[in-house]
Amino acid sequence: MPLDLHDPSRGVFDNILEGLGNTPLIKLNRVTQGIRTPVYGKAEYLSPGGSVKDRIGVAIIEAAEKAGDLKPGGTIVEATAGNTGVALAMAATIKGYKTVFALPDKMSGEKIRLLRAFGARIVITPTAVPPDHPDYYVNTARQIAEDTPNAVFANQFYNRANTDAHYVTTGPEIWEQTQGKIAVLVAGAATGGTISGTGRFLKEQNPDVRIVVADPVGSILKEYKETGVVGEGKTYMVEGVGMDKVPGALDVEYVDEVRNVSDEQAFRMARRLTRDEGLFVGGSTGTIVTVALDVARELNDSDHCVVALLCDLGERYLSKFHSDEWMRENRMLGDERIEVGYLLERKIREDVPMLIKIDCTGTVRDALNLMEQYHVSQIPVIENGEQKGTLSEGTLLSRVLSEPEALDKPLTGYLEAPFTAVEEDASMKSVIEHLTAGENALLVRRGGQFVGILTKFDVLYYSTNGGQQ
Repeated sequence: MPLDLHDPSRGVFDNILEGLGNTPLIKLNRVTQGIRTPVYGKAEYLSPGGSVKDRIGVAIIEAAEKAGDLKPGGTIVEATAGNTGVALAMAATIKGYKTVFALPDKMSGEKIRLLRAFGARIVITPTAVPPDHPDYYVNTARQIAEDTPNAVFANQFYNRANTDAHYVTTGPEIWEQTQGKIAVLVAGAATGGTISGTGRFLKEQNPDVRIVVADPVGSILKEYKETGVVGEGKTYMVEGVGMDKVPGALDVEYVDEVRNVSDEQAFRMARRLTRDEGLFVGGSTGTIVTVALDVARELNDSDHCVVALLCDLGERYLSKFHSDEWMRENRMLGDERIEVGYLLERKIREDVPMLIKIDCTGTVRDALNLMEQYHVSQIPVIENGEQKGTLSEGTLLSRVLSEPEALDKPLTGYLEAPFTAVEEDASMKSVIEHLTAGENALLVRRGGQFVGILTKFDVLYYSTNGGQQ
């Protein structure tokens, strides 16, 4: 009797397509320091083809088969940022079809080589052309499909099989995994299929779930959502998210808000996720997580969660933003661009509060005990969110030696000049300017509240250890 171990419930599959979906939710820990609302990443980059597009590749092919448009031995043609191409190529390999893909020239070399590894034919098109230009990658792919016998144009931007795939898989998975505790879904939008299908399902379960699109600066989607005007897109570097036209797979009524993220923010966050969370992801994920952290901070609710889509595998961008050289060439790397918030997170220890402070009701004894407990020599005095001044161990000890009764006196008579306050998005350059001008430490402020303190030692330690903990 032939051996047959097939049992999807035990993870034994007949082919790779049975292994699609059911990606895990992974809690973000280090990049969320100081944020009460839990943030989870839906790890689509762990899918067999390495991206969220795996879900739609087989769905589009099976829809074409069912409609009678795709015949045995046929050719699948698509315009892609690379990931849909991989998903289609993987499914086509199993089902016996050929593939041809049109890609804009901004796509990484890793994606192009990966598609060729699946046996696909690649056509590279210019990025900086408008959507109505014949060399625009979608128009190029459509023309190839028309000119090729027994070929179909996958047309992910207008194919409802794209949206439906997420409605029947991604949405239900997230709802079940969060046990209905999801408050906000943050995802990107290129075709609109992921955000529309997933968003529609989640809103059917709970209309209060907010659907937020993280979009590159240069995409037209934010303006379109807010005004209904289809503006003119501008060039951006992040791949796989953003729109320069409104596709048919987008159901904008399920989108509550669109927030823009710069290329630099996206790439730096993707690198942080790799180094701080062990999540080796692409730039679109950096775009999404940047917005997810902001949304979670604003939500400030420990009983619900934010889910961010982790779109694809960072290995496809080793020659781009995961390369220090590439980042430097594009002026996105260097200590002058390290922000205060990042420096603060690098010094966090579980046994020490982010901000060691005391209020005006304390005594000199209380202040000295606090300094001894946490091994610090200076602390700010903060009351009702306002800095009243600072205390230094040396000055207090001198006063106590000459005036022992000072131990139990109020702090107000011993205050020194307050620390300079900086916002958490201030640059490393500005921090160094303050500290070399005579400041001993800087208070870090986020949203009008003090959240931490940076000293000369903190900056020196970061610099001499190459940014490593």
